[in-house]
Amino acid sequence: MQGIQYEPARHPLQLHFAEVRALSEALVAPLSDADATVQSMPDASPAKWHLAHTSWFFETFVLRDHLPGYRLHDARFPFLFNSYYEAEGRRHARARRGMVTRPSLAEVLGYRRAVTQAVLDGWERLPAAAIELVELGCHHEQQHQELLLTDVLHLFSENPIEPALWPAAPKQPVAVPPPIGWIEHGGGIVEVGHDGRGFAFDCEGPRHRVLLAPHALADRTVTNGEWAAFLADGGYREPRHWLSDGWAWVQREGITAPLYWEQGEGGWTRFGLDGRRAIDPAAPVTHVSFYEADAYASWAGARLPTEQEWEAAAAGCDAAGGNQLDAPGPVEPRPAMSGPAFFGDVWEWTGSAYRPYPGFRPVEGAVGEYNGKFMSGQFVLRGGSCATPRGHGRASYRNFFYPHQRWQFTGVRLARDLDA
Repeated sequence: MQGIQYEPARHPLQLHFAEVRALSEALVAPLSDADATVQSMPDASPAKWHLAHTSWFFETFVLRDHLPGYRLHDARFPFLFNSYYEAEGRRHARARRGMVTRPSLAEVLGYRRAVTQAVLDGWERLPAAAIELVELGCHHEQQHQELLLTDVLHLFSENPIEPALWPAAPKQPVAVPPPIGWIEHGGGIVEVGHDGRGFAFDCEGPRHRVLLAPHALADRTVTNGEWAAFLADGGYREPRHWLSDGWAWVQREGITAPLYWEQGEGGWTRFGLDGRRAIDPAAPVTHVSFYEADAYASWAGARLPTEQEWEAAAAGCDAAGGNQLDAPGPVEPRPAMSGPAFFGDVWEWTGSAYRPYPGFRPVEGAVGEYNGKFMSGQFVLRGGSCATPRGHGRASYRNFFYPHQRWQFTGVRLARDLDA
């Protein structure tokens, strides 16, 4: 892994912290200052902002609040790089982050290195509460590493020459995916939510019991080839499979295929971080919205799984397995030729609204704004993607997006009901 080198760590979390910080810097190494500054849409943020915001998080909640005598690197930065923490005061408008041409990328990288070194140098003087915030900050930065990559992908897709961030991976022989198999569950009471071992975000608990009806989940996600059949059958032209809001979105936005797909003389292509390529029919379809996922499931005579069904099926699987982000380099979903696999490649839409679990209480202070206040109007995704840092996820992990959003690596696993 390339990037700044820090003093050897004396604590496992110190090492993890230094590795997370170095990976973010390695991910942006191919970017120019202009690449890192531009904002392609309000949902996305400039790469430079991601780098600075994650540093602001550590500087604010760890150094400022817990390290006596610490002085802010730059008193102007909290206004620029606070995201949504109302308790931290006024902040620059999200939709205008691309207007922050100064500080430069080099200055932001200098800010990062100063904050990183201050955390490492002050480690022995940090109280236990601050060490817990360092762990939260590492997972927060890993979330932003994925967002950084998907935001760069969207930015480059808006460039008429469609540049690649990295060279394409060596071409592999065309794979033939196995037919979808079904993992059956007889129903009954199961426990879901984080069990208290290791790190988790607040929205993953409390652990609680739920009643599942008999059901089955597909043992793999839907492929590009299968999605192409949906397209060929008029999937985006026929309203009967779509939710009313979804069909209105299709009509209003002129949606005709997954994001980044184009049809040419040679067939369908997709744009990725390695440039524009022919779609791999065996690879999982990605960059589809909840509306599209739900419509496809209806067309296929199935439905989306609930998040509880998904977690019950994935609980015994290796959350660090599958195709996930390990280091800078080609990032794209890859064909899964043996299963079942529940982690990596694409985030999987569920049919579950993102709402609090029974007994949920946000933590005290500004970091209590991390998840709880977003529990409205969004749907849960599970499993992680090819851009999710390896080791970041677990079966109880709850990602969430609005139903129209699709610039993340989002895909589809089917479910169906079984007779009791």
